[in-house]
Amino acid sequence: MTHLPTSEAVTGRGDRSRPRAALPALCATQITSWGIVYYAFPVLNPRITADTGWSATTTTGAFSAALIVSALAGIPVGRILDRRGPRTVMTVGSILGVTAVLALAYAPNLAVFTAAWLLAGLAMAATFYQPAFAAVARWWGEDRVRALTVVTLAGGLASTVFAPLTAALAEHLSWRHTYALLALILALVTVPAHALALRAPWPPLPTHTKQHAGDSKTVARSRPFLTLAAALTLNGFATFAVVIALVPLLTERGMSATAAAWALGLGGAGQTLGRALYSALVRRTSVTTRTVALIVAGGATTESLAVTPGPYPLLVLLSVIAGMVRGNLTLLQATAVTERWGATHYGTLSGLLAAPVTIAGALAPFAGAALAAALGGYPALFWVLAGVSLGAGLLAAVSSRR
Repeated sequence: MTHLPTSEAVTGRGDRSRPRAALPALCATQITSWGIVYYAFPVLNPRITADTGWSATTTTGAFSAALIVSALAGIPVGRILDRRGPRTVMTVGSILGVTAVLALAYAPNLAVFTAAWLLAGLAMAATFYQPAFAAVARWWGEDRVRALTVVTLAGGLASTVFAPLTAALAEHLSWRHTYALLALILALVTVPAHALALRAPWPPLPTHTKQHAGDSKTVARSRPFLTLAAALTLNGFATFAVVIALVPLLTERGMSATAAAWALGLGGAGQTLGRALYSALVRRTSVTTRTVALIVAGGATTESLAVTPGPYPLLVLLSVIAGMVRGNLTLLQATAVTERWGATHYGTLSGLLAAPVTIAGALAPFAGAALAAALGGYPALFWVLAGVSLGAGLLAAVSSRR
């Protein structure tokens, strides 16, 4: 059996420098934050538009604007995390998230609804994967892959838990009351977890990592960083578009909205399963090989969904396999900085790397819907997205540091 590094070996400061409650707390808050602030919207949006008369384009635009705000805010949030740690950032972010979801629930008009989503974007930047990954990268040091895997294993359950739960609540409550109840759950889970579990001293910036490659500005302007960012951005566009378009693809093929929501949720379970295999993949592949293989595999699953009309169990299986690939891609992005440039500027560099990916994800619902209409349906859209993933794989192949 391979022995994991001890805490002293990992941090150089002993067990007390690492908050023991942080890992389970981050697992719980990632499930809840992603599930409520992100995954509840695709389930509730048809009810929102039917009740209010707002167009799906405008409500989806507000959601996309939140993702853009999250991407832009993630850059300064990353710098703050590098200097001060995650406790204050994630606690304040949780409070903003609760406020935003309550504002969505009681928004009297589209302007307030949109403003609530912009506030939610700030909450996303301060509570989603990037700050959690920054915390794990610093506190867990060389043992970070194991810890990141644990956090993302849990985070992959967000859609599995909250997509069906939101659908079930919406069958008995209005979309406004559903959001209000979800805001209460968000408050009870995330605010105390971040405030109480992330109190350990923030370790000083590492200054002698063997992969250290200079200051963050030099790295961010280098060809390997820019090429990798382009590859992850293209792949992020394709991945986000597939997730958002999966429900309309399945309903276009005759599935009910509930059945499509379950397929999306089970894809989240696939993310969890895939992430459990990531450590073994790390041991057997180089970082460039791993990056290219996972991006191309994502394109292959998208192509499979494009060409498979049914039956429903087979489509669910493909959704689960696609989720497995997405789960590995999440860990791939989480470790992209440390595997190439060390942990010294993790928060800053990961914020810069994630920003274009998140913006691409924000544009994906609009672009995906427009392309589906222009191409004559969602199967054709999935073919195009498979090609985008292939292009991303080619870029990843040339992103290796020389």
